[in-house]
Parts: sequence; structure tokens; C-alpha cells
Amino acid sequence: MDITLYYIHDPMCSWCWGYSPTWHMLKEKLPSKITVEYVAGGLAPDSDEPMPIAQQQAIEGYWRTIETKLGTQFNYDFWRKNIPRRSTYNACRAVIAANKQGAQQEMIDAIQQGYYLDALNPSDVDMLIGVAQRLTVQTSAKFNTAQFIQDLSAKETEVELQRQLNLARSLTQQGFPSLVLEVNGRYHQISIDYLNYKTSLAEILTKLVP
Repeated sequence: MDITLYYIHDPMCSWCWGYSPTWHMLKEKLPSKITVEYVAGGLAPDSDEPMPIAQQQAIEGYWRTIETKLGTQFNYDFWRKNIPRRSTYNACRAVIAANKQGAQQEMIDAIQQGYYLDALNPSDVDMLIGVAQRLTVQTSAKFNTAQFIQDLSAKETEVELQRQLNLARSLTQQGFPSLVLEVNGRYHQISIDYLNYKTSLAEILTKLVP
């Protein structure tokens, strides 16, 4: 039986940040026969244009909603320390580049922590390189920053990003994060409970029953 759980996300998606603790718990509880595949949905394409003030205020409002509903921590200094851009593809590329070294989840976690807790801007390549350098230190040089920098702008990374963007659109229209379970070629949208991994797990297990 071929079983894949697709996690459709964006490293700069604030709801993905809110869901992160529950997602980690769900992954730990999944049956070993399920393969997890991350799919970068890409919230916003490359742009050098500053984000309009109204959009900044709207997104900051989303943060406060998530903070209230889920207890997620945010550092609102981000909006005062940076020139925000509606641009998440660089962060998605960083995750793909890190995956070539087996550090996909570590990169996602580091980007989210840098963005939401340290008020850094993942739209900037320099920030992503800084994250990679910290990963290199944390992994005792098992993660290679020079290789990451090369992969970040590689043609193969862009090709993979476009593949994931197209796959995300074909799998779901429900935004990020989303879970889609493929069982022998059949696709099932899995409900997300932001505060309890057991909801999604129970639904997944029912789909595995012949």
C-alpha cells in the first residue's frame, strides 16, 4: 500500500507557525508506513516592492488573532524593524535547498523562529543565509552553508519550487496549512485541528482501513 501525507505549507505562513507544535506531534504519531511529503505552496511571488501599510496592518491583525486563539508567540517589532515585502518564494527556495542536505524541517523551524520571534525578514536572502550559518553551527558543520548558498539560486531549486507550487494547487484550494492523504492513488483532504493532533490522526487512520 502506497501512502503519502502531503503537508502543504509556506515557511512565512503565520497559521503554519501557529500549527507547528501540533504538526510536530502529529508527525511523531503517524504510522511508519506513511511517507510525509512537504509541499511549498508559495504565499506570494518574488517582489522588491514594500508591502502597503494597509496590508501590513491586516497581517499584523492575523498575528493577533492567532495569538489569541492558539497562544502562539509573535514579536511585533518585525513591523517596525523591517521594510516588509509580500514575497515568500525565497523562503520556500531555502527550504528546498536545505532539503538537499536533509535539513528541511530544521530550516522551516529556523525561518519561522527568525521571523516570528527574532523579528527578521525571510524575504531577504541575507536573512536566509544567516539562518543557514546558524544551522551549520548547531549541527557541528554537518550542514554546509556554502552548499546551501549555491543550491538556493540553482536552476534545479527553481524547477522544484515550480513543481511544488503546481502540486499544491492541484492538491487543495483550502490554503495553508493543509493536509492531503494519498492512499493508492486516491486523495483525501484531512481536517486540521490547530490545538489537538488527535483529530487529524484519527481521520488519517480511518482512511487506512481497507
